[in-house]
Amino acid sequence: MVRVAILGAGKIGTAIARSIKDEFEVIATARNETTLKKVQELGINSTRNNSYAVSQADVVIISVKPQHFKPLLSEIDTNSWEGKKVISVMAGVRLETLSRLLRGAKVFRAMPNINAVVGKATTAITPEKDEIVEKIFSLIGNVYWVQEELLDAWTAIIGSGPAFLAEIIDAFALGAVACGMPRDLAYNAILDMVEGTVTMLKKCKTHPVFLRDQVTTPAGTTIRGLMVMESEGVKSAIIKTVESAYQRAVTIGKEIDSSIQ
Repeated sequence: MVRVAILGAGKIGTAIARSIKDEFEVIATARNETTLKKVQELGINSTRNNSYAVSQADVVIISVKPQHFKPLLSEIDTNSWEGKKVISVMAGVRLETLSRLLRGAKVFRAMPNINAVVGKATTAITPEKDEIVEKIFSLIGNVYWVQEELLDAWTAIIGSGPAFLAEIIDAFALGAVACGMPRDLAYNAILDMVEGTVTMLKKCKTHPVFLRDQVTTPAGTTIRGLMVMESEGVKSAIIKTVESAYQRAVTIGKEIDSSIQ
């Protein structure tokens, strides 16, 4: 069985460990005793010793915060990476930097999102397709192989997207409350509506505008709401939100990469 070391059992690291433990032999690391205990309760081997975890693994997933990457490297012998597949889920650390610092390793970057916690992640991986790497991340959700230059946009849209979508859902719920609907009822119904809409878009494989036009009837409620969205610039605001998040992702990537040169 392929042995996988997960360095950094935070939210994403633990979600990966939980999802792959039946298919791979997993060892996870953490600094915090509480985190180590939680990992052990999942039936997963855990340790504070990153060097030991790497020595035991065929595949290493680096899931620490980017600012902790340098201290992590200082704990591990430079020869330990030789011949291993190493997957970084750290934002901003480029393949070129990973290859230089992890000598002898075959390096990948993966960008899952928080939905990994419920096994519904959407993950981008670069540079080239690899069967084992794909299998690991397909166990936490859907996988897309992309060029590295798309990862900053991916971070802004797919990484930050759950937060943006949560804000929109909350706005729907507040609107329902303003109309006199109990919040709990509104919230659950809105989640069902969002799920159904996504399912319909996937099954019909058509542009969202087509679905919009199916709902929009002459002089009806939908066109009135759409008129307000248009006058308030809602679509433009969302585009600017994504673009701003993307620009920040680019800046953070440059800052992180330069700090670990």
